[in-house]
Amino acid sequence: MSTPLRLLVVDDHTLFRRGLVALLSQHPQVQVVAEAGDAGEAQRHAVQHQPDVILLDNHLPGVRGVDAVPGLREASPSSRILMLTVSEDADDLAAALRGGAQGYVLKTIDSDALLAAIERCAGGECVVSPELTPKLVQALRSTGPADEARADPLATLSPREREITAQIARGSSNKEIARVLDIAETTVKIHVQHILRKLGLSSRVQAAVFASEHGLR
Repeated sequence: MSTPLRLLVVDDHTLFRRGLVALLSQHPQVQVVAEAGDAGEAQRHAVQHQPDVILLDNHLPGVRGVDAVPGLREASPSSRILMLTVSEDADDLAAALRGGAQGYVLKTIDSDALLAAIERCAGGECVVSPELTPKLVQALRSTGPADEARADPLATLSPREREITAQIARGSSNKEIARVLDIAETTVKIHVQHILRKLGLSSRVQAAVFASEHGLR
């Protein structure tokens, strides 16, 4: 590979993240251009650096990694997103792939296999840890959540997103919502983006009307 793959590493555990960066930096095939500890910081770096691959943990403060995938894709449309997580949950796996992640591998992966997964993702392949294949099949076969979502659009929202939608319906600003829910204002902003996307809306006003019509206040 003549040009190294440019990586953004996202993980809230500082020691693990820096150890991973140090490990990956030993390989001439990759270049870590930035690292982040939460979804908001990751989105800013994605906009600035437009990396080839975003290595994304799921357990992040404020916004889970799987919920941050769509926003990161909007921030850097050409980036491939590879989840690197301890979560073996079938719903997390399905949510990541539906959101636009290119792959989903477990943190038990060895360094050579991780490097290969990064290169395969960059090349457009979908990469899933072999031990998760049965859960991927299970997720694809499951129709319950999709049926529920069609019947009730609010079913697509996480509990936190429902809380924020209710606050929007009350006319609260991002700063006010952040203060009420004790989270960062940038986290609220990311949640609002996800809410609008999930509900197929284009503005906070539409979200407020939608929430009121559906009794969410």
